[in-house]
Amino acid sequence: MNNDKNYSLSTLCVQAGWTPTKGQPRVLPIIQSTTFKYDTSEQMARLFDLEDSGYFYSRLQNPTVDAVAAKIAALEGGVAAMLTSSGQAANFYAVFNICEAGDHIVSSSNIYGGTYNLFGVTLKKLGIECTFIDPNSSEEEINAAFRPNTKVLFGETISNPGGEVLDIEKFARVAHANGVPLIVDNTFPTPINCRPFEWGADIVTHSTTKYMDGHAVSIGGAIVDSGNFDWDAHADKFPGLTTPDESYHGLTYTKSFGKGAYITKAVAQLMRDLGSMMSPQNAFLLNLGLETLHLRVPRHCDNAMTVARWLEANPKVKWVNYCSLPSNKYHHLAEKYLPKGSCGVIAFGIEGTREDAIRFMDRLKFIAIVTHVADARTCVLHPASHTHRQLSDKQLMEAGVAPDLIRLSVGIEDVADIIADIEQALS
Repeated sequence: MNNDKNYSLSTLCVQAGWTPTKGQPRVLPIIQSTTFKYDTSEQMARLFDLEDSGYFYSRLQNPTVDAVAAKIAALEGGVAAMLTSSGQAANFYAVFNICEAGDHIVSSSNIYGGTYNLFGVTLKKLGIECTFIDPNSSEEEINAAFRPNTKVLFGETISNPGGEVLDIEKFARVAHANGVPLIVDNTFPTPINCRPFEWGADIVTHSTTKYMDGHAVSIGGAIVDSGNFDWDAHADKFPGLTTPDESYHGLTYTKSFGKGAYITKAVAQLMRDLGSMMSPQNAFLLNLGLETLHLRVPRHCDNAMTVARWLEANPKVKWVNYCSLPSNKYHHLAEKYLPKGSCGVIAFGIEGTREDAIRFMDRLKFIAIVTHVADARTCVLHPASHTHRQLSDKQLMEAGVAPDLIRLSVGIEDVADIIADIEQALS
């Protein structure tokens, strides 16, 4: 599809990424092959040296996977993207692509529990330290967390599960003042409701497992590069991109690939050495979800807004956090960054104890208790007991997860049925 930027997001959801020529399949095919044939040894050698573009092994690149990556890049307004086996892999690769032992990152503390553990525990074992900061802090306070060896600032557009909205422009100013890129996990809004590059973010990640897939059938992740961060202007901070890579005969990514340097390095180094690729089958399923993303996201948001208002008015509900509500503390940021709607995920607490919250969830009928979030079916989770159970109460509060927080992911069923199920469980 040519001139992607001239098309609306709705058209890109359906059309971007795959442009069949005469006699090719109209629908993106599953290229279910581990390897690809060439006529001469020289042709294959040039691919291994990154001197030609093409396919030789599906761990690095596959036509089905690349087509879906191109669609997501178009939706976010980026120059290039890569798909990974999960959202966790995407966030790991996004950071590790520009960090090594001895480096430091700064992250919002209000992030998904798995990412919090990745940054605070696993990266530490690799020699990369993380300082977590309250995203509501002033620019001066966030800036104070930076060190000479800081390489990344990270945050989530809408935090999972707390529902806080990131002030992207504020974070971008701090990151750029310190000569580092801002990475934003945009899983919950999707590019339908927010495109962080338009507010100064440099790299965007996704757990495509959520709304992008939309049907809870395919785990995956994505990294999208805006192409806007000038790596050479901060060459001393990012030698992996700006100095010769001896594993590719001294090739320098920024010189050889320009705005494509970051994603090329992530594929050529990290995917080569660590794997975590998305399978062609999963990419095909993800693409089916993307084709209706522009239709599903507004329905999720409309249903969630109706449910959030109902919860807010219910005396058995202690508190509700849904940024699209006018009463919400993040409403001003939601109006700025998410004017079309936020997402379908609501955080709330009911009157009573943690055990009361668990009993409430056990009484639900069609609303299921599942680890998943952000798909077509309404589901519920108690993060302190489930996804975030490895965190202490202190860490829970730092991550924006109250011990009584219930995460409700509102689906695309009839909203009257959703409310009726919640009501009978509360009563």
